Amino acid sequence: MPPFRSIAAYATQGVSAFSLGLVGKVFADRTRLGVPAFEFFVCAERPGDVRTDLGLPLNVEFGLDHLARADLIILIPADDHVSADAPPSALVEAIRAAHERGSIVASFCTGSFVLAATGLLDGRRATTHWSLADDLAARHPAVSVMPEVLYVDEGAIVTGAGAAAGIDLCLHLLRREHGAAIANVIAREIVVAPHRDGGQAQYIPAPVPTDGGDERLAGVLDWARQNLDKPLSVNDLAAQALMSPRTFARRFRMATGTTPYAWLRTRRLDRAEELLETTDLQVEQIAHQVGFASVSVLRELFVQRRGVSPRAYRRAFSQL
Repeated sequence: MPPFRSIAAYATQGVSAFSLGLVGKVFADRTRLGVPAFEFFVCAERPGDVRTDLGLPLNVEFGLDHLARADLIILIPADDHVSADAPPSALVEAIRAAHERGSIVASFCTGSFVLAATGLLDGRRATTHWSLADDLAARHPAVSVMPEVLYVDEGAIVTGAGAAAGIDLCLHLLRREHGAAIANVIAREIVVAPHRDGGQAQYIPAPVPTDGGDERLAGVLDWARQNLDKPLSVNDLAAQALMSPRTFARRFRMATGTTPYAWLRTRRLDRAEELLETTDLQVEQIAHQVGFASVSVLRELFVQRRGVSPRAYRRAFSQL
């Protein structure tokens, strides 16, 4: 199927104004920047007023008929609580029908409870806000709940963690369906990180020490991005930060929720995607420019990440 163009955000009573706003911001009109024209609309069980979690009325123009025809459905979180009631049967039927037709169905935070109630998460991995994970697992034992991750990609079904993770989920879908360059343009516009791994921790259990090490770490990350063509090691990064490798690795995980090795690998693959989309460099040249020892290493990691080879990715997403 072609990449999604129409996006339906489902809003129920008590919908999170923050979450709805951030999803709307991601899919705003940016055709002036070369971004595809997205059709973004908000749907409810029936058209009319929906009250947000801030107590403000939201006039929703579209009902479930529009939701069922969207290429991408996003179930927006509502309030801080999760209703014990099953979602409306008409909503469940609309989501299932859209999924059968080939639509992508995504949710995050409490929206994952609505998605689980459709049965589409049965036998799949999924996530939600870490504080709600046990409740989701108890209510839906057929779902493999992963409380520690930002988002889980199961193909046509994608789930995300807490409200802010909705940005990561949307950018991931953009990167997956429309390519890294488009996702990066939108990320720059809304001033967020263009890509965070789905497996990254939802929250950091302890703060970064306030002795200047965090600023130093930020400088090291910028330096590493500018030197991806070099065979950087944890020792190299630690030396740049003027720390011992053990101290650096500990502070790095505290600050980012991942390891230096995993972070470097992700940045290299991000850059490889961008070069495949925007240049005519040979794959061998790209592998060298992003710091992989050989093109076979790039190919193996690329297939693990995208399910296709670098050349197949270029055929699908090249902007030349």
